[in-house]
Order: sequence, then C-alpha cells, then structure tokens
Amino acid sequence: MENTASIGKPEDIGPGIARLVEEYLRLLMIPDPERASAYIAPDLLIRFTGGRPMRAPRECAAFNATRYAWVKKNFERTDVVCGASADEAVVFMTGTLYGEWKDGTAFSGNRYVDRYVVKHGRIVQMDVWNDSAEWLLVRAGLAEAWPSTMGQAQ
Repeated sequence: MENTASIGKPEDIGPGIARLVEEYLRLLMIPDPERASAYIAPDLLIRFTGGRPMRAPRECAAFNATRYAWVKKNFERTDVVCGASADEAVVFMTGTLYGEWKDGTAFSGNRYVDRYVVKHGRIVQMDVWNDSAEWLLVRAGLAEAWPSTMGQAQ
C-alpha cells in the first residue's frame, strides 16, 4: 500500500493526510496493530498518556489492555494544521473515549486529543492525551469530581 498516493494533488493534501491518520487510528482502535503498521514510518515515536514512550502500534494495544477491558474512540474532529505539505504535516484528532474499565464498569465522554506528525505519507510521531487519569483519581477517592456536561459513567 502506498499511502502518499492517497494524498493526491496539492489541493487534496489536507484531506488526504486527514484520511490517512483517520484510517490508521480506526485500525489501531479495532485493535488491528498489524494493519495499522502500514501507515507508520520505521522510526515512529509514540508518547502515550503520562509520557510513556512506544515505538509500535502493538504497544498501544498492549497498554490499553492493561487499563481498559475495552476502549474505542469516537472521532469528532480531524484538523490538519495550516502549511501542510506532502513532505510534512501536523494533524490533531479530538473526540471522546468510550468502553469499560478493567472492573467492567462502562464509561463514555472521556475527552482525548491526539497529535500526529506525518512525513512523506507515513506517521512518524503520535502524542496521546486523555482524561482517564482524572477519572481514575475520582474513582479512587483521591480527587473530587468536577461538575461536567459530559456523559461520564463511573
């Protein structure tokens, strides 16, 4: 699979790169880390919540399995930063997580933001942030819940 071919003409660079990142994340959340690997560069750097460094999509799936019974992302926005080119682009994806904690308790509305750097049609960097740590602090009685309009089920 040649990912840069899917980016297309210069006016299609933003939407093409957005589709590339969305498909990578869709596969990662199945989880299908092997197919997701088609979208990454050999020197991929992933920094997960808490600054955890990873080098491969399978490490993301393995980490999620330690924290969640299962988890999925509800994609809300994909923004390609102004100035994107076929050589390099920065992409932000935002939305919410939903799934079950390890104890089987359902949750939804857990905000996330992912930042990607794409070079020459391959993802070279992925940074992941979400509200899970805050929610786990509240569940553990170590923090007070903040009033929210989000659909948090704890």
